[in-house]
Amino acid sequence: MEKCVLAYSGGLDTSIMIKWIKDMHNCEVICMCADLGQEEELEGLREKALQTGASKMYIEDLQEEFITDYIYPTMRAGAIYEKKYLLGTSFGRPLIAKRQIEIARREGATMVAHGGTGKGNDQIRFELTYMALAPYLKIVAPWKDERWTLTSREDCIAYAKENNIPIVQSEKRIYSEDRNIWHISHEGGDLENPAHPPKDSIYAITDLLANTPDEPDYVEIEFNKGIPFSVNGKHLSPIDLLTKLNRLGSRHAIGQVDMVENRMFGIKSRGIYETPGGTILYNAHRELEYLVLDRDTFHYKEIFALKYAELVYDGKWFTPLRKAMDAFVDSTQENVTGKVRLKLYKGNVIPAGSEAERSLYFEDLASFNVTDLFDQKDAAGFIRVFGLPLRVQGMVDKINSGRKNNT
Repeated sequence: MEKCVLAYSGGLDTSIMIKWIKDMHNCEVICMCADLGQEEELEGLREKALQTGASKMYIEDLQEEFITDYIYPTMRAGAIYEKKYLLGTSFGRPLIAKRQIEIARREGATMVAHGGTGKGNDQIRFELTYMALAPYLKIVAPWKDERWTLTSREDCIAYAKENNIPIVQSEKRIYSEDRNIWHISHEGGDLENPAHPPKDSIYAITDLLANTPDEPDYVEIEFNKGIPFSVNGKHLSPIDLLTKLNRLGSRHAIGQVDMVENRMFGIKSRGIYETPGGTILYNAHRELEYLVLDRDTFHYKEIFALKYAELVYDGKWFTPLRKAMDAFVDSTQENVTGKVRLKLYKGNVIPAGSEAERSLYFEDLASFNVTDLFDQKDAAGFIRVFGLPLRVQGMVDKINSGRKNNT
């Protein structure tokens, strides 16, 4: 009998897919769940998968690899999708698919499956990774299979009840959510109408702004070549560092984002994101780059970051372009070493001082004082040359204006 490795979360879709895949493909289904920091969502997952018909269940702790090999490269690039989204789900999917393939090889499986729908982005992220790393494996995507007759959430629930498949239904949490150590996303329900403000009950990992302290917290983060390694003077592992920043950020309602984004297919969708620790890290990293990157590099990197974010969002992680882009990022991070102090208060991340070993900021040069490095008389000649095209254009405009007046 052939084997299929299913990326399994224990949610409604993947819960019913175990039986559906077994019936339609006459195969053994092996479930795999990546622990990216979902915490209590993993409780009872192994037992549920086996009781539902899986022959095996892998729960893989990938949190540190997720942070060091996926989060940090994206953060160092400064990549933010459409100015708001810190890509928490986007860069998780390639890692899950990569481990899924490794398990498929170990088990001798010929198929890999995912629960992404035909409208969403996740199908692309999973399948591009399958194609790049294991082009010989057959891809099973039930939502796009013509034999899949379940067209709504209600249909899926009915199928589960009919086949005695246990599912967790919560009237309080009606949203489609994805959680990991970096963020949690919320979609669906009343959020599908962008005119509706998010309910207070939606926030799962950050405090409400109204409940935040009236006194700020200060946090100092230290970086080495763009990689954070210390918080408030204490060296921490990647997991401990992000966990600590998540706690601090959550306390002050940091990282709450409400956005309407453009999916890959051009469909607009509305989501609420909570990324407390990640928002702090992005702000701290940017403050350090302000000190150490020269003007041309900083400005080009801003343009570059837009493309990097799009690439990650589109699931093109395992591509030659991403590797080449990482080489550029690595070169820009050589001098991004230093400390940044931030003030956390009422949903805001406020700069409170920074220092770098290779800072390009010279106090004498930045001040109004006379300095040997800069003779202000030189600026006169520079501006005359720099503005010459504008002077010529102005002269031509004046001449033409005079001709029109004469006629």
